[in-house]
Amino acid sequence: MKASNDMVVTMHYTLTDDSGTVLDSSAGHTPMNYLHGHGNIVPGLEKALEGAVAGFKTKVTVPAAEGYGEIDPEAVFDAPREHFPDDMELAPGILVTGGHGSPLTVVEVTDSVVVLDGNHPLAGKTLHFEVEIVDVRVATREEMSHGHSHSGDGHHH
Repeated sequence: MKASNDMVVTMHYTLTDDSGTVLDSSAGHTPMNYLHGHGNIVPGLEKALEGAVAGFKTKVTVPAAEGYGEIDPEAVFDAPREHFPDDMELAPGILVTGGHGSPLTVVEVTDSVVVLDGNHPLAGKTLHFEVEIVDVRVATREEMSHGHSHSGDGHHH
């Protein structure tokens, strides 16, 4: 079977940045599953894996625009310090959760303001993937209705 819309693709991957620093990897862990054609992985990688079969190995460079997007200056904003609990640790680089559950990175903290960045931490970065396809199978009805793959041990929302 080939990776195409509505197929579950199982893969091992290593993600590095331009300097070769490993940002994420499934090496030594369970391979990752995703539902092809449903936006479960970055668009540039999904496009590169179209038609791949089990055993296929590749290296893919994904520009920021086809990865986590370019940096959006509008996503960096000030929030009043009083909106955060007094005992909450706030320092540059710490992740906090926004009002809709979205992760925000603390950029700066003053007595009155916390500067937050809503961009994905990998926005603006070129991504380098090394991928090995382990398996490709037809998605189940449940996976299709949920829009993502499920692991073999059941699935709970």
